[in-house]
Amino acid sequence: MPEKEWPRIAVVGAGAVGCYFGGMLARAGAPVTLIGRAPHVEAINREGLFIESVHFKERISVSASTEMGAARDAQLVLFSVKTVDTESAAKLLAPHLTPDTIVVSLQNGVDNAERIDFAAGIEVIPAVVYIAAAMAGLGRVKHSGRGDLIVGDPSVSPAPNHDVIRSELKQVASTFTRAGVPCRISENITVELWEKLIMNSAYNAISALSRQKYGRIAKDPGAIDVMKRVVIEAVAVGETEGVHLSADAMIAAVLKLGSEAMPEALSSTAQDIARGKPTEIDSLNGFLVRRGAELGVPTPVNQTLFSLVKLLEQAPSEK
Repeated sequence: MPEKEWPRIAVVGAGAVGCYFGGMLARAGAPVTLIGRAPHVEAINREGLFIESVHFKERISVSASTEMGAARDAQLVLFSVKTVDTESAAKLLAPHLTPDTIVVSLQNGVDNAERIDFAAGIEVIPAVVYIAAAMAGLGRVKHSGRGDLIVGDPSVSPAPNHDVIRSELKQVASTFTRAGVPCRISENITVELWEKLIMNSAYNAISALSRQKYGRIAKDPGAIDVMKRVVIEAVAVGETEGVHLSADAMIAAVLKLGSEAMPEALSSTAQDIARGKPTEIDSLNGFLVRRGAELGVPTPVNQTLFSLVKLLEQAPSEK
């Protein structure tokens, strides 16, 4: 990708996250195609994508399609489907990629790159996403906090194609930065992914169960105590997995996220429950419960939150 040319970009999974980052790239002049569900696609093709950001309100002209084949000519693919759809979407995407296509996962959880590779043979750059965003209507995104990315090489040791991966990371970071989206390259993306997993596991279920935003949760003594226990369990699972994190540092980061960085955020889990959609809880607290069981690490608080959200998923959505 020449420095002064934008890559052709496809966003697979045009939900709040995909629409925000795809919209920011399109706003800066990149050729972007959003691939998503028909109601949103029709609205975007008819009226453009409307982003109500903390920094601006703007209607952005961008292409949209319901067909995975729209990713065929893309040089950069942003993979942002819900984690429950990871394998099925990856299999549909694979036939439309070239060997030179760069694919970046903007998903929650820590194991999406491995799942995508196993399901469809696609090598993926994992990204850690920090953003408070929600679909406010058809073709409309409301952005209420942050909006930055961290990318990195998930290889434990330098792979034979290390130089290629480093080049791709630089291209991805440069593309986002040029569009006004902060994006840095991590030297240990696995740790960064686990940190985000712990953040999500601390807030998402509580936000869904209480219907509260992060700022309110971070001020409630009872909720804070639950979050601390979630973090302690998660750090113990990570430690046994070989990911070394400080429980005290993570607790401080969790509380800062809600009180300072993203107080207006309503978790994606809460948004999914409100719409009667499946959540990603299996990739958050559920992942910690499964890995804890495999490694012999007790996770009773994560188990409780996971079980309650799964029960809530079965309830009829509010009309």
